[in-house]
Amino acid sequence: MKHSHEICVSSPEETIAFAEKIGSLLKSGDIIAYRGGLGAGKTTFTRGLALGMGLPDNVSSPTFALINEYRGRELSLFHFDMYRIMNEEALETTGFYDYMEEDGVIAVEWSENISELLPEKTIIIDIAVTGENERRITVTGDERFDSAWD
Repeated sequence: MKHSHEICVSSPEETIAFAEKIGSLLKSGDIIAYRGGLGAGKTTFTRGLALGMGLPDNVSSPTFALINEYRGRELSLFHFDMYRIMNEEALETTGFYDYMEEDGVIAVEWSENISELLPEKTIIIDIAVTGENERRITVTGDERFDSAWD
């Protein structure tokens, strides 16, 4: 059963700190689907995920690369940008399905473009801009994320 929680943050640092909590709860095979417009903070959130997963904070936007890989000893992070991906054929060319077989977590920016192709257990992170630095972040996933609000 899907659980949904919401938090409001007022700075990139708060976004990173919250995302770090989520990152510490991730496990191999998890897929994160971001929803949110340009400048919402998807890459900033991914920086926090990486830190929570024990990876260095060298995350950058995958806009031109389509995918950035952050390899860890125990768990890796594969950060996709699906802005230009509009169908399953284009998705296949990114290697997305191959990465699903890897020991890691997939984070997908512009997931709206491939939402019907994502597995049912995908974790949805919706980031809404509510002010210059303010964001409302909604996480929809399983019960293991409930502790991020404690």
